[in-house]
Amino acid sequence: MPRHFDLIAFDWDGTLYDSTAFITRAIQAACRDVGVAEPSTQQASYVIGLGLQDALMHAAPDLPVQRYPELARAYRRHYLSGRDELVLFDGVLPMLHGLKGRNHCLAVATGKSRRGLDEALAAVELAGLFDGTRTADETAPKPDPTMLLELMREFGTVPERTLMIGDTTHDLQMARSAGVACIGVSYGAHPHAAFDAFAPRFVAHSTAELHDWLIAHG
Repeated sequence: MPRHFDLIAFDWDGTLYDSTAFITRAIQAACRDVGVAEPSTQQASYVIGLGLQDALMHAAPDLPVQRYPELARAYRRHYLSGRDELVLFDGVLPMLHGLKGRNHCLAVATGKSRRGLDEALAAVELAGLFDGTRTADETAPKPDPTMLLELMREFGTVPERTLMIGDTTHDLQMARSAGVACIGVSYGAHPHAAFDAFAPRFVAHSTAELHDWLIAHG
């Protein structure tokens, strides 16, 4: 099959990593810890993919601004308590190895911190598969397009040859702002009906569907 995209960028949580429900519960528990209203599951999952500060401000809008560091510490405590139980979605490793074998440049563009992503990559032995990564604490967080713009500059690719894959509207809005094609996955944080406004090339309902589409059209 001809290769249509030189650079394929993936979101991490909810796209490659089965962590959406865990992150949602950690946000809710952190809000309880600091004594603010617990967001609903839908409200807490909506913020996944944003940088941590933006995510917590959306999840707990009534918290005084000087207390957000306290909320962030509570969230990290809950997240770290169970992160070793998190795994990649089934089929992710074969998909990434297949794309690597076709000489695509593979990247991660995530709302995680640099430390958090590096720890996750080391834990699942993925470090050698990705050619580049961007995190929210080292550049502008989603939905700002800077992550993708920096990755394109790093690898000398153009928007027409770049693809972004994610499970949230934050991912797809970032792709549209960067002028690149996007794919949504419905098994993560946001309902796939919300993707329509961003005209994704495809919406995958499983890793297997995503793999098949990428082999045929990536």
